[in-house]
Amino acid sequence: MQIDKLRGRELDQLFKAILSLRDLEECYRFFDDLCTVNEIQALAQRLEVARMLREGYTYHKIETETGASTATISRVKRCLNYGNDAYAMALDRIKEEQHQEEKEANEAVTD
Repeated sequence: MQIDKLRGRELDQLFKAILSLRDLEECYRFFDDLCTVNEIQALAQRLEVARMLREGYTYHKIETETGASTATISRVKRCLNYGNDAYAMALDRIKEEQHQEEKEANEAVTD
């Protein structure tokens, strides 16, 4: 992993801080303090690019909808193909959580 070069106390502290966040609102507050708006947008954009690539969107469509450069799209695609499968893991978990929330909402309506 590329990030192995950065391993250490400071990075461990950052990741532990992120893992300690309890809900979406805490994430908003933490990242608002930690990052610039542009940094947050870049991270969110990459995740959206990954989602769209997995769903088969073309580079042109991704570029148009997200504003991502072809270089960013290519980098995300390289990570999807040859990386640590972390995009897939996160996106699968998000999708699973959405399905669970929809299922619970449907069950609440039918009760």
